[in-house]
Amino acid sequence: MKTTFQTAGAVAALSMGLALPAAAQDAECPIKVGVLHSLSGTMAISETTLKDTILMLVEQQNEAGGLLGCDLEAVVVDPASDWPRFAELARQLLTVDEVDVIFGNWTSVSRKSVLPVIEELNGLLFYPVQYEGEESSKNVFYTGAAPNQQAIPAVDYFLEELGVEKFALLGTDYVYPRTTNNILESYLKDNGIADEDIFVNYTPFGHSDWSTIVSDVIALGEDGSMVGVISTINGDANVGFYTELAAQGVSADDIPVVAFSVGEEELSGLDTSNLEGHLAAWNYFQSADTPENEEFISAWHEFIGDDSRVTNDPMEAHYIGFNMWVNAVEEAGTTDVDAVREAMWGQEFPNLTGGTAVMNPNHHLSKPVLIGEIRADGQFDIISETEEVPGDAWTDYLPESAVLKSDWQELDCGMYNTETETCVQQTSNY
Repeated sequence: MKTTFQTAGAVAALSMGLALPAAAQDAECPIKVGVLHSLSGTMAISETTLKDTILMLVEQQNEAGGLLGCDLEAVVVDPASDWPRFAELARQLLTVDEVDVIFGNWTSVSRKSVLPVIEELNGLLFYPVQYEGEESSKNVFYTGAAPNQQAIPAVDYFLEELGVEKFALLGTDYVYPRTTNNILESYLKDNGIADEDIFVNYTPFGHSDWSTIVSDVIALGEDGSMVGVISTINGDANVGFYTELAAQGVSADDIPVVAFSVGEEELSGLDTSNLEGHLAAWNYFQSADTPENEEFISAWHEFIGDDSRVTNDPMEAHYIGFNMWVNAVEEAGTTDVDAVREAMWGQEFPNLTGGTAVMNPNHHLSKPVLIGEIRADGQFDIISETEEVPGDAWTDYLPESAVLKSDWQELDCGMYNTETETCVQQTSNY
């Protein structure tokens, strides 16, 4: 049960008969922060650290004096990598626990499970992971990468820097890999790659037997062509995939892999001695040499009590999103979702890699794109980095999406058709 908190300034103003905004008169303490990440099941390998990240950020904010005169309280739940359970617990967080904001989800299928609940109850979700785009909800801020901030630049690197001629698009069987690969197939064909030179394969969550698939990928290059793998494999299935690559003697020089869901956290559980030279595309790597990143890593190690624990891209996304939310709440003077959402547009906060992240009216960040090469110690050498790139909610590489734009500030619409000049109601695509 929340208690009502009135600041000293509010009490003094009331005693003088001055009118104050309702939020200032009736701020509710504690301010509750929902944490909706899998702590068990196939996605726990990636999501448990994100739960800990939010707990660290909440602790830091409380040590800095809280927010609007209130302490923050983290409310942690475990949807256990079960997609319907995400929706159930999102409803619980909003209606029973009465949280003011939710930070959570990893997979797109879990986010899309939560989305109708968040919109129905006018909740606020910060989603920290790279995704397929093709979505812009009034109630979600997407702090991870859209395809133009990860997938497209990775393909460009393969084409322009490595001379890849044939592509294996390997993904886990759910909406993010399928939609991303649809975009990439279109993009590859626009760049002169033939249908027969694009191999697409999907496997279930937790898939472990990769022998046949890796053999099929190797067979693509039997004619001497340069083959590259674009990996949208998620969760603990990555362990089996990389293990099989090593078992079949595939090195990065033979067939380079660029992954969109493998970072420092996933590599920390692998023997990376055989993975040197393979790649990942993110907006952050722990190896970024900046004062901000050094401070973040130090704070993380102190909080978690283990100097060997790594940092990763979705952690930075939560770091940026959480601090932008704090600043928006302070600017709005309330945790009211509608007021905070409007205060989010244009929020800026330093990236850990240098430069500044900006929240755009389409609820996506402008962030740099980095490509890293795996080292033997499980860290990445940053071999390519761009300036901040604005995230696109709708891709230019699918005809039905190219005519769409998202602008919640001026158009109050996440799916505006620029040809018909009408706002379209988005329907689920999973």
